Amino acid sequence: MTADIWVNETLYPDWGQRFRVTRELARMQSAFQDIAILETSSHGRVMVLDGVIQITEADEFVYQEMLAHVPLLAHGQAANVLIIGAGDGGVLRRVLTHRTTKRAVMVEIDGEVIRLSKEFLPGIGGDAWTDPRAEVIVGDGIDYVKRAADASFDVIIVDSTDPIGVGEVLFTDEFYANCARILTSRGLVVNQCGVPFMQADELRETSARRANFFPHVTAYVAAVPTYVGGFMTLGWAAKDAGLTRLPVAEIRARAEAAGISGATEYWTPEIHVGAFNLPPYISQHLP
Repeated sequence: MTADIWVNETLYPDWGQRFRVTRELARMQSAFQDIAILETSSHGRVMVLDGVIQITEADEFVYQEMLAHVPLLAHGQAANVLIIGAGDGGVLRRVLTHRTTKRAVMVEIDGEVIRLSKEFLPGIGGDAWTDPRAEVIVGDGIDYVKRAADASFDVIIVDSTDPIGVGEVLFTDEFYANCARILTSRGLVVNQCGVPFMQADELRETSARRANFFPHVTAYVAAVPTYVGGFMTLGWAAKDAGLTRLPVAEIRARAEAAGISGATEYWTPEIHVGAFNLPPYISQHLP
């Protein structure tokens, strides 16, 4: 691709965003989805799956930091972390910045996402791919969770596409039941629940499912520029209701102990605590 063109995102049929693309770096049809890596004039390199923007170099830190740091610091002693999806490596890299992390298992169904991310988006995963604490599996996250031992993980992070296509099975009752089983007594699972201004059904339905298996279900928010439509919600399901009620001072102390203080671009102790204070248009969709 030599001439500038505009690429329109296809997430919503009647509203969206577009990017000026200066170069197409890669495009292929994997066994699961259409994958494109594009160079843009505004957001750097961008990964697009089936026409939907997944991540950009410019603002990936917002989503990745909130998806990783919030659950790990709320737990406080998460040694074993399971990541489902997140083939770009950004969540894995953030999880491994925590001194408490002893083992991080990442299960991504599409190996081509991992391969292309390593080649064209190397800054997102960084050194996570070779960290001895990381176990990267190309495989089915549903099957992995089904086979995992009881109480084998402290935190589960689900970074999937929306509940259509390859990501649909990560929003089922069976999946959440197995998540509850393989989590420890203070364990929790977080997952992206879409932009509720445009995708309220996603937040409402997945929250109702999680409530069948976890005593405490809520959500927290992050303002990710690329995910247009207002706040992105990150679903939260925990066995301990107190994990979302920690004061700023406690979160700050845990961040210092974990070694991430001063190393973030979006997350702060204050943002962490405030993210659980939801506006009514979002909270009305929670159990």
